[in-house]
Parts: sequence; C-alpha cells; structure tokens
Amino acid sequence: MATAEQLAKLAGRHIIASVSGGKDSAALALHLRELDLAFTPVFMDTGWESDVTYEYLRGPLTDCLGPIVELKAERQMLALIRHKGMFSSKQRRYCTRSLKVEPMQAYLHTLDYDHVNAVGIRAEESAARASMSEWEWSEGFDCDVWRPILSWSFDDVVAIHKRHSLPPNPLYLAGAERVGCWPCVMSRKAEVRMIADLDPARIDLIRTLEAEVKVIADARYAERGESLASLGYDDPAWFQAAIGRKGMWPIDRVVEWSRTKRGGKEPELFAADPADAGCMRWGMCDTPASSDEP
Repeated sequence: MATAEQLAKLAGRHIIASVSGGKDSAALALHLRELDLAFTPVFMDTGWESDVTYEYLRGPLTDCLGPIVELKAERQMLALIRHKGMFSSKQRRYCTRSLKVEPMQAYLHTLDYDHVNAVGIRAEESAARASMSEWEWSEGFDCDVWRPILSWSFDDVVAIHKRHSLPPNPLYLAGAERVGCWPCVMSRKAEVRMIADLDPARIDLIRTLEAEVKVIADARYAERGESLASLGYDDPAWFQAAIGRKGMWPIDRVVEWSRTKRGGKEPELFAADPADAGCMRWGMCDTPASSDEP
C-alpha cells in the first residue's frame, strides 16, 4: 500500500512510468500495480536495442502491463551517427539526450494534465544512484521525478517478477548485467564478449558503421586541408577510449580483447558460461550439488 506521504504527492496527478525492457523498470511498473496506482508505461526507443529486448517488451512485458507507449526521436541511433559523422563518447555523449531525454521531454510537454515521471532507479546499482533522492523536480521534464524502488535490492526485483509470473528479459538469463543499447558506448569487457557471442551480426554492423564514419570524417577534414593522420587522430571507432585504454581500437580488436583473461594478454579458452550465472541469479535453473551428479 502507498504511504500517506506518497499519496499526498501523487494526489490528482497521473504517473508516467519509464520502462526499458530491463528488470528494474519492469519491477517499478509491477510495484505501481501492487500499489493500485494508475500509470502509463512509456518506452524510449533508440533503435539500437537488441532484438531480444524488443521482442520481450512487445511480448511478455506488454502482455503483463498492457499497451506501452513507444517514443522515437526523429533520427534513431544509426541515422543520428551518420548525420553527425561521429560516434557518441564519454566526453560527447549525445545519444542519451537525443534519443531518450528529448523524446520524453516532447511527450511530457504534450500532456494536458498534471503528471509525475516514475523511474526504476535503485541505489545499489551505483554510487551515483545511491546519492539520488526518492523525489526530485526536473526542470527539463517540468515535473516531479519519482524513484519508488530506490531502496530495493536485486532480490526484491526478482521477487516481484515472480509474484506476477513475469519472466525477466531473456538477455539476463544469457548472463547480461544490464540491457539497453546493444552495445552502449560505455559497455564493460564482459558485455562486449557476450554481444559478440550472442549477436555477431551486431558486431558486423558496428564494423560497417566504423568504415562509414571514417569516410565522413575523412571528407570533413579534407575540406579543411587536414586529415585524421595529420591531426594525430585514430580512425573513428565505436568504443572511443578502447574500454579504458589509450587510443581507439576498431571493433574487431575490442572483441578480440574481450575474449582475453584479466590484463588482456591471454585468450580465455575455458571461461565460465555467463548464462549459468544469469539463470542461477533469477532462480531459473538448478545446479548440481556435486561434480559427479548429471
């Protein structure tokens, strides 16, 4: 049941719940249902999610929550990269603002009723999230942002999925720690490896994009009488900082590195299958008590 303080803040306002196809936003929506609060689930489609996530969001998640409003920027990820002629990066991370923040702002500004944006942020996910408050006014969205599951644990998230018989996004069962952009420019080593294993076509697409962006960059600098080489720049690459290393690596080198042991020097030939950890974390499989059990 919602607390008296929550009900007071929500009085007369409709809830817009941000959903991504991930575990925390699904838990948020299920929590709102358990509180018997009316809400509209909204998905910001970057055009760069895994096909698995799209299928999950438009299948099991929609079946559970009802219709989900899908928002799209005028240019989605591929068109945006080609338009800008560069990749997003930690220093110039244009993707989040262009593909998520601005479409949500535009949608919220069309609403002719008082509203609250509810998001599935959990403090234990990162130090930055731990510093957030449950309620915060957003100037950009011109409304309150509510984080009702801020104090939840991972076990809380699993439990509410089970209570509502909602399976998690299958990517988690394959070992993913997070879902969303496939891949994000900030992806970890293990995430790159998983995508290379599960979806080699996405690696092929990134390789093609890197070649296309290089052509655009070469033309841009040639107009100034310069070149990437003359300026001391590496060729454009999806991972701008080569996952924490100096210089930029093309996607094939990043994938090769993702298959190495810690330190990046030896290929990891007999690594544990990340899917095992995913299934166990979600209680979707049993593990044998000893090595000699089948």
